[in-house]
Amino acid sequence: MFQNPTDAERAKLLKEAKNIAVVGCSDKPERTSYLIAAALQDAGYRIFPVNPYLTGPVLGEKPYRSLSEINEPIDIVNVFRRSEEVFPIAEEAVKVRAKAIWMQIGVWNEEAAELAAENGLIVIMDRCIKVDHAILLGKRSAREG
Repeated sequence: MFQNPTDAERAKLLKEAKNIAVVGCSDKPERTSYLIAAALQDAGYRIFPVNPYLTGPVLGEKPYRSLSEINEPIDIVNVFRRSEEVFPIAEEAVKVRAKAIWMQIGVWNEEAAELAAENGLIVIMDRCIKVDHAILLGKRSAREG
């Protein structure tokens, strides 16, 4: 049975991460994915909006159709997609050598978690990265480490 990493392990990941790909990111400011991407950016992370339907920059960042288009290291793949849509994202996260895959609240896919973990990725499911950042790191930005 899958268990999320401990608070200390998640805090370490958040402290060390610099680049976060936000899969399913919206360009609509009222959407949760946009709000969380903005909060991550405000905390000092570089965000990469990933959504094949985006046509222009989101939060000043170029959008990407897929993780494979990003030519920089990806520390965390933050997933805003339905649980049944996560497996191909996990496959791509493995392919691009991301360090972690983080599925937002309500997103849970055991098969995707198993694939990612077997390939060395840290896996977090059904947790909000923004909430964990606030609880585990407080007001410190990602840059303060």
